[in-house]
Amino acid sequence: MNNFLAIDQGTTSSRAIIFSPSHEPIRDSQQEYALSYPNDGWVEAEPSDILRTVKETLENVIKQSSEIISSCGITNQRETTIVWSVETGEPIYPAIVWQDRRTHELCKKLKDNGHEEMVRAKTGLVIDPYFSATKIKWILDNVDGARKDAEAGKLRFGTVDSFLVNKLSKEELHLTDVTNASRTMLFNINSMQWDEDLLNLFDIPRSMLPEVRSCDSDYGTLNIEGQNIAIKGVIGDQQSALVGQRCFNHGDMKSTYGTGCFLMVNTKKKLITLDEGLLTTVGYKLNNEINYAIEGSIYSCGNIIQWLRDKMEFFKDASSSEEFLNQNGFSNNIQFLPAFNGLAAPYWDSDVRGGFYGITQDASKNDMITAAFKSICYQTRDITELLIQNNIKINSLNVDGGMTANKTFCQLLSDSLMVNILKPANIESTALGACIVAQISQGENIDSIKSRIEDKYEPQDNLRDFLETDYRLWRNYIEKTISNIK
Repeated sequence: MNNFLAIDQGTTSSRAIIFSPSHEPIRDSQQEYALSYPNDGWVEAEPSDILRTVKETLENVIKQSSEIISSCGITNQRETTIVWSVETGEPIYPAIVWQDRRTHELCKKLKDNGHEEMVRAKTGLVIDPYFSATKIKWILDNVDGARKDAEAGKLRFGTVDSFLVNKLSKEELHLTDVTNASRTMLFNINSMQWDEDLLNLFDIPRSMLPEVRSCDSDYGTLNIEGQNIAIKGVIGDQQSALVGQRCFNHGDMKSTYGTGCFLMVNTKKKLITLDEGLLTTVGYKLNNEINYAIEGSIYSCGNIIQWLRDKMEFFKDASSSEEFLNQNGFSNNIQFLPAFNGLAAPYWDSDVRGGFYGITQDASKNDMITAAFKSICYQTRDITELLIQNNIKINSLNVDGGMTANKTFCQLLSDSLMVNILKPANIESTALGACIVAQISQGENIDSIKSRIEDKYEPQDNLRDFLETDYRLWRNYIEKTISNIK
């Protein structure tokens, strides 16, 4: 029986999982690595740490496994930007992580100069430091000799998938897939090509960019522990979770709760643009068919829980946070602003920073933890309300990611949104999506891939009025804070 290997390269950890053809995890290895924060709003990682942790997790699962591995799929944190030398293969600067806000002023200038409409029409994105284009430009403008080398064809750019394919494939290929390309702010999602107008706007040489392929294409050969394994799929992490949750139909919706939170709705062949700050993106390209999606992005999610654990020392591990979470959502009138690196959809404000509001001498650790968890639920509600206003019906929400192991959080999410929350048996939907893409590449029929729901959370009507009022108070706090900054 042939199995499938998934590489899941995330913001703070790398993971390798071997799946059976029926999607049961057989072997699993995960390693964390550190991020650095050199200045306010800056977030960086060492590309060597990313590559090392990927290699080590791969070696761990291959060593433990005697099964035949048919092929490999790769999924990755999107937008994170790496530039490396063609000659030496070495990065010329640390990876600038998707959360990084250093190009805020450049983005503001581009918007003030009237470029946002053109960028939105071509890419489906708003002009924001989140995406790769301004990160690349910053590297070219701030690393000695970088622009000269780029113009001479001596530098390569890649999101993490491109970097891994180049470093792990025996062929040393320079490739990316349509989903990662669609997050660079350089890719035209109408023509499905790199766009000359965008390259000129951001002053980025075409020679730096990888070749773009479909998700279920050939990405070379991986050699680990003496085994040659075909890389048969690449897909960005949030789109991978869409596939992993089997959201293949129009209107199917998932929300992934990892370092950030990303809610995505499949719109099939229909390219829908909403004006309220949600993004239009490529959902996937499988079997030569493009599916588009609408996405709501939240910067801070799991990293809030990490902060409560590591910096505030409110609990010893993430799983024990559930013990301090008030099940009825009561937080003693405390609200939390979840903006360590600004706010994404629907606010798109890089200047605002996090904080608690309403703390009194009565406040407890439980109240503050509950307020932080509620802020994640309320950010999700911000996005679902916009979808509803644009006639996108929400009957239920498929959830995945590490935070969904917290049952109290899942129930609070259901109560806050007043919709059913469906959690799959395997919450690692991102890694599973990479496995499924590799399977499809080898001939598996999409229609035969079914989801298995483990838990269903239904909203408690007795909390409706309280959480409705509380959400409006939280929203007022956010809007007042943003207004005061401006």
